[in-house]
Amino acid sequence: MIRTERINLGTRLRDVSLHLLKGSLTAVVGPNGAGKSTLLQVLAGLLKAEGAIAWMGDDLNSISFPERGRRLAWVGQDLHADFAFSVRDVVAQGRHAFGDDDEFIDSAMKALDIENLADRSVTRLSGGERRRVFLARALATNAPIHLWDEPTANLDVRHGLDVLQLATKLRNEGRAVLISLHDLRAALCFDQVLVLDRGHLAAAGNPDDVLTPELIHRVFGVKARMGQEMILELP
Repeated sequence: MIRTERINLGTRLRDVSLHLLKGSLTAVVGPNGAGKSTLLQVLAGLLKAEGAIAWMGDDLNSISFPERGRRLAWVGQDLHADFAFSVRDVVAQGRHAFGDDDEFIDSAMKALDIENLADRSVTRLSGGERRRVFLARALATNAPIHLWDEPTANLDVRHGLDVLQLATKLRNEGRAVLISLHDLRAALCFDQVLVLDRGHLAAAGNPDDVLTPELIHRVFGVKARMGQEMILELP
């Protein structure tokens, strides 16, 4: 559903090509500063870069902004809210390209466990609560493509697992979901993993094939022991 060819953005991204399929769950991992957030912003059309990007077969530059809002759901790391909208009003923004629809709004709020926050001002929420609100806004779009930048950051264990289960549910419904994270153990449960290292794509493919002890040591500088679970150690 998203295909790129040789994406370049100075030293931040260099010759990155990838293909996100319908009904796929993809993780982007890499050290701090590797280019994960930059890649997601480029794929979402929020940053300009050299190269070709296509959404569902159409060149990104040819897709109108209203149509982009119907095709793609975005959750960035920036959770800043300029205005004291209620939680429900923020989630309803996800329907802007379609028209308000209470069914999608209510369903999204229930999925992210924020129904009890509906009338609260988004500016008065904790970081974890606000992240769940922005995830609900993305879910309310019912878009076929989802790009989430570190969606489990600031979340407690239960809600972090809820988010990953939600991503799996969207994949099972036929959507393409791309998530950046730091948890290599969680990435093992994805269909595909992309490993970024200093702006270039170091590896891509099935997690069991890609996340080898050799690659983890080379890219992340830690030792990995594989067994029933991955164990990471300082060298």
